[in-house]
Amino acid sequence: MSKKVLVLVSLSVVLAVLLAACGGAATQAPAAATQAPAAQAQPTKAPEGAKTTLKVLVHQNPPMVEFMNAFNEKFQAKYPNVTVDMSVVNANDLSTVTQTRLTANDVDVVDMFGFANAAQPYMKNVTPPNWQTLIDAGLLMDITDQPFIKNYDASAIKDAGTYNGKVYETNLGRVSYSGIYYNKDLFEKNNVKVPTTWSELVAACETFKKANIPCMTAGGKDGWPIFVGAYGLLGAEYPDQAALVKGLWDGSIKWNDAKALDMWKKMKVYAQDMMEPGASGIAGDAAPGRFASGAVAMFPGGTWYASAIETAQPAFKWGYIPFPGSDNAEDNKYLFGKYDQGWSIAAKTPNKDAALKYLAEFSDPANYQAFANAVGFIPTQPGATLNTQIGKEVAANLANFRVGYEQQYVAPKGAGQYANPYASYFKPFGTYDDPQELADKVQADLQSGLDANK
Repeated sequence: MSKKVLVLVSLSVVLAVLLAACGGAATQAPAAATQAPAAQAQPTKAPEGAKTTLKVLVHQNPPMVEFMNAFNEKFQAKYPNVTVDMSVVNANDLSTVTQTRLTANDVDVVDMFGFANAAQPYMKNVTPPNWQTLIDAGLLMDITDQPFIKNYDASAIKDAGTYNGKVYETNLGRVSYSGIYYNKDLFEKNNVKVPTTWSELVAACETFKKANIPCMTAGGKDGWPIFVGAYGLLGAEYPDQAALVKGLWDGSIKWNDAKALDMWKKMKVYAQDMMEPGASGIAGDAAPGRFASGAVAMFPGGTWYASAIETAQPAFKWGYIPFPGSDNAEDNKYLFGKYDQGWSIAAKTPNKDAALKYLAEFSDPANYQAFANAVGFIPTQPGATLNTQIGKEVAANLANFRVGYEQQYVAPKGAGQYANPYASYFKPFGTYDDPQELADKVQADLQSGLDANK
């Protein structure tokens, strides 16, 4: 056999071996994929240094979008191999768009609102919220062990980004809706001390009334500012709001028992005696200006009103305190509210490395501080401060921040329309005048849902 033939034969053998090796690897891949459920499939990783397009989804919030555009430019300058493609959708569409794009594997980093209204094991026949469904479907990445998680308050991670013991979101900010704005000049001129108990609040209102000064105002024309304004009273009566929700479901707490009746009596005083007579005609967006005019002593409402108050009267002196709804001052030290937006990563992202870098960079204390200043959220990083009047007012109570009732309650299917603790049910905002009659109605509407789901 000639040397030329021997060379050809040798090359043929080598080629056959290489093809067999490649063929073996190709046939093994599907087998490996079938060993784990689809929800546990590991995301593919782009080669180190490869050009990557990171798809980011956020909701429409002008200050936040402006900040994110600047942050994205800064991120791309640091990581020139990554191009950030950011989509902005209406807040009302965020949940639907998030689910659609995660399912299609068409997004890497998503803007998620804080985890709320989870379907608890003791709840029967309820629909889980979208975030819970996404995690159960394996669409959000477990980021429990990522170093940047430690940059955030443990309570924020637990309350707004944890499910079944694992972390799926870094929450970026919170708001309180359970406090009362008060006019510092009117309190000083009328020798009224800042109330820390319900009795002191009642006495303060009586003092202002005698001086022909309305005690409180709110946007009663819109309805919701009245009952949201009383969420602090609800929290003072039931500081453990998670236990309240569970108690309502298992029947150990009823909206017409003795404790709840005390709450309804106070809500009647709040709606009919503390609110100024014209509050039922004031629109929600007009109430901050009414308070800032200096004509009213107090204004119960959320921290989001602060900027409107300052815009209306920049020199106006005001403070913000937890609603003192109990005669035990210890029950009145809490701020109740909700967590706003946060970041999550798609579980099946092909750009895992870039996505983790994105969250790590955003979570850097300096970048996060700039974000907090831009959007005005109460920070969820312990070293961050909100350099505004409302930031200073709530700072002392941030350790006592708790997730509010409406972020934890899930109504049983079939419950009536009055199955909620709303002060706005009382005249002149609603139709009820008698606390006992209202308490019985609210419990009956709740019970109809509980009975339907037995």
